[in-house]
Amino acid sequence: MKQADDLTRAVEAVLFAATEPMTVEAIRVQLGNADNVRAALEEIQADFAGRGIELVRRGDRWHFQTAGDMAHLLRRDREEPRKLSRAGIETLAIIAYHEPATRAEIEAIRGVQISKGTLDVLMEAGWIRPAGRREVPGRPLLYATTPEFLAHFGLASRRDLPGMEDLKAAGLLDPIDLALDHAGEHDDENVEVENTDEQA
Repeated sequence: MKQADDLTRAVEAVLFAATEPMTVEAIRVQLGNADNVRAALEEIQADFAGRGIELVRRGDRWHFQTAGDMAHLLRRDREEPRKLSRAGIETLAIIAYHEPATRAEIEAIRGVQISKGTLDVLMEAGWIRPAGRREVPGRPLLYATTPEFLAHFGLASRRDLPGMEDLKAAGLLDPIDLALDHAGEHDDENVEVENTDEQA
């Protein structure tokens, strides 16, 4: 590996010490308005490719993380993540594809009401956040995804979400499944309530 220049080493040090992902501008300010920060980031990213840790960009922020194929080595002592109910998964998907979205908009797309617990669980996981209010009567709260959502699902940005053709190719939009989903909406609502009770 070639000798890194002072700027590259400084950017690497700042990111290594950071407690959360940083934007290019934040790194520039930290380094006294240094130039060529983006080029240094790309150089560091290339240097760490294929190693145990890697430099990744999520949205407009950069951070170091464990290489994807090494992550399993660090999970032994971690608490098992809470499994989302079907309602939680559907709600998260609707917000990701339609954000920012109000509760009423989410319910209109799903065709059934969602319990407040479902949104609470997604916010507790750090995957959604309040994103202002819709300027309509009642000014309902808007929900949007977070950088943690992108990081958890390995997405650089929302543009990386699978498209309609990808979902069809994966068999996730099978017409029979969709028909069963609509027929079982009331059952889904019951599952959601039970899940909320367990979480409480």
